[in-house]
Amino acid sequence: MLLTIDIGNTNIVFGIHENNEWLNNWRIQTDQLKTADEYEVIFRSLLTSGEICRDSVQQIILSSVVPSLVHPFEEMLSHLFEKAIIQLVNPDIYPKLPIKILNPYQIGTDLVANAVAAFQKYGNNTMIIDFGTALTFTTIGKNSEILGVAISPGLQTAVGALAGNTAQLPQIHLTPPPSVLGENTIHAIQAGVIYGFTGLVDSIIERTETELKQKLTIVATGGLSSIVAPLTKHVKTVEPMLTLEGLVHINSFIETD
Repeated sequence: MLLTIDIGNTNIVFGIHENNEWLNNWRIQTDQLKTADEYEVIFRSLLTSGEICRDSVQQIILSSVVPSLVHPFEEMLSHLFEKAIIQLVNPDIYPKLPIKILNPYQIGTDLVANAVAAFQKYGNNTMIIDFGTALTFTTIGKNSEILGVAISPGLQTAVGALAGNTAQLPQIHLTPPPSVLGENTIHAIQAGVIYGFTGLVDSIIERTETELKQKLTIVATGGLSSIVAPLTKHVKTVEPMLTLEGLVHINSFIETD
């Protein structure tokens, strides 16, 4: 069994992969203040409830954009899975991957995992849109290389900033409102954020295709992708497990090197 873990700024997503299928996957909240022992309790509980035998986990691959959690996780994983080989995704392994990363120290490991998974499935001229803490647009060009990334605040980040800096605006649940003309405060914020970011997504896609003079395959992933993607003109494919699938592919390239 392979345990894949992606530590993001908002959520930690992890799953168990074996024989080309996912046996189970989980999403928990990222907390930089939690210790290795506290995360061990969470992992142990979820794996037990998911009927996963820890002794069957032979390999672990870890991606993190939260540097302060790397050591606690390595400590926790070493204790919880004594027989498993732990691999950390970092620029040292990028030369083994099927795509070129032009600025390896300037791109998150989660975006690299996304790109590897999308490239394996869709090939060149692909854009991956990740609806996470940040909204990211990663473009793979015609020569199997990551050409660049566009980054904007994520939807929840924008809502959090709006509520945190405005006295009378509440935190809200992000779902499409009945109309772009919000008739109350909640619908007004939903209209501005959901439809505003829909326009942002379409604009970045169109500008990128114009600059490259090339139509792109558009793939969306991340927590809010299923909400925003259907409202856009260009996003037709949503891959909820893309990052973890990328980690599976990365692990296979490391193994066969």
